Amino acid sequence: MQYRDFGDTGLKISALGFGAMRLPEKDGHVEQDKAIEVIHRAFDLGVNYIDTAYFYNHNESETVVGKALKGWRDKVTVSTKNPDSSADADKWRSTLDDQLKKLDVDRIDVYHFHGINWNVFEEKMTSPNGCLKAARKAQDEGLFTYLSFSFHDKPENLVRLVDTGEFTSVTCQYNLLDRGNGPGIARAHERGMGVVIMGPVGGGRLGRPTPQIQELLPADTASTPEIALRFVLSNPNVSCAISGMENLQMVEENCATASRAEPLSEKEQAAMRAAFEEKKKLADLYCTGCRYCMPCPHGVDIPGNFDLMNAYRVYGLLDYAREEYRGWLTHEKQTAAFCEECGECEPKCPQKIPIIAQLKETEKALGKGAKEEA
Repeated sequence: MQYRDFGDTGLKISALGFGAMRLPEKDGHVEQDKAIEVIHRAFDLGVNYIDTAYFYNHNESETVVGKALKGWRDKVTVSTKNPDSSADADKWRSTLDDQLKKLDVDRIDVYHFHGINWNVFEEKMTSPNGCLKAARKAQDEGLFTYLSFSFHDKPENLVRLVDTGEFTSVTCQYNLLDRGNGPGIARAHERGMGVVIMGPVGGGRLGRPTPQIQELLPADTASTPEIALRFVLSNPNVSCAISGMENLQMVEENCATASRAEPLSEKEQAAMRAAFEEKKKLADLYCTGCRYCMPCPHGVDIPGNFDLMNAYRVYGLLDYAREEYRGWLTHEKQTAAFCEECGECEPKCPQKIPIIAQLKETEKALGKGAKEEA
């Protein structure tokens, strides 16, 4: 296993981290013995960073991770996330106390604000009774060591959050399909922060090789997930890439990849970046995600729908796109099926995309009856 500096903390963490968000389940509950076996195998192979969160695996992940830590606590860096980023410090602290109990530890190593954005930070977290103040108090009490945040906002806001100087590390997305956070990652590294990457295999998209994706990779690529992980780890600004591993085979394969001393060559990286950039240009012809068309008066997430359609049309990821699209049925009126053809969106589009027609195409390809099911 390769180990890297966790920013300027002095910690050395494994290049591969264990993401405890996809622990094996049966009948809606974690199979604890199987999950602990998988986690322990990762530890045996040198993984010393494990990441979980309050809501993972139906609120059961932290409890299972806590049991898996028995006998390993002093050898493993433990990361978890608090979902509360409100102006209610008491609520935030109550969640922290609960997490300490579930993990059965007296201190968390890396403690995150879960999935924050710039507006939440500026308007809620930094308020007089906000959770940032509560976090500093808890840190002073020794309940966690390093303050972090996970991120799903616009790339430019990653740089803004990094530049607040409030955080020791960040966990964010970065992969072959989505490299938008690259400048923020570089800025975080420059400021001495640890950088942990989630979704190195594109949230599973690169785990399902299609002809369209395969042609973008080096000819001798044996495994798409392997090359995707190696691409992320070849970025010198990255401390660790976490993978949600649910079985022993995934652990063995990912640990073998993260144990390779040689990164992808700059030539290999450049070739893949160029190939994927060409695909992105094709996707941008359909929609750049500028969101000028929003909000839709009927609740349709127009850019979101087109993003899924691009996954299918540009990268051939039909199964992934359909699964995501159908999953939106739990969020009322987001799919293309709810378009009422009012026409408000089309004059706002700088690319003059025929939005109504494209939404119809999206529903036909990915939905087929979604509105009735909702």
